[in-house]
Amino acid sequence: MTTEIIGTDAGDARITWHPARKAARLVLAVSHGAGGGIGARDLQALAAVLPGHGVSVALVEQPWRVAGKKLAPAPKTLDIGWRGIWPALAKPGLPVISGGRSAGARVACRTAVELGARAVLALSFPLHPPGRPEKSRADELLGSGVPTLVVQGGNDPFGKPEEFPEGTYELVEVPNGDHGFAVPKRAAITQEDAVAIITDSVAKWAGSLG
Repeated sequence: MTTEIIGTDAGDARITWHPARKAARLVLAVSHGAGGGIGARDLQALAAVLPGHGVSVALVEQPWRVAGKKLAPAPKTLDIGWRGIWPALAKPGLPVISGGRSAGARVACRTAVELGARAVLALSFPLHPPGRPEKSRADELLGSGVPTLVVQGGNDPFGKPEEFPEGTYELVEVPNGDHGFAVPKRAAITQEDAVAIITDSVAKWAGSLG
């Protein structure tokens, strides 16, 4: 694991690299949401598992997090930060899966075609604000323009799987999962099962990309 600071027009971002443990085929770059960092259970699990499948994982901290701020800036500024770190992500010369959780997933969708991403991984895509289904962000997801995998908790208040519109993307449900993929103790699956659904589905999907 190595860490590097990348200067962007939105400030300094930080990339924590988890290199593939065998010949790397892809880079999976994933960023955090507006309310948390790269310590999220799904991001950490992917960083632990995917390198064993020939995928180098880059956990990206947006400039506002690196600067110690508590609130994320406007979407436009998030996109600027993501564009700024992209050359470092592409430097290994491998196809890059652009990904993120929540707000980070929106960034990945909005910039995928422009940056030449091989695909998009959208973890807990915030289809709408909680309780406001009329404020849909489906256009961002549907407009990603590249192969896209959505991994969504079955009880995510930002959009349950059945609320998602039809499209060419793939969607995997984590039963009973909330926006952070936490499952209640009374659920039919354990927290370990929930995390395994995420890592297994992403590993299988990444394998299909070449």
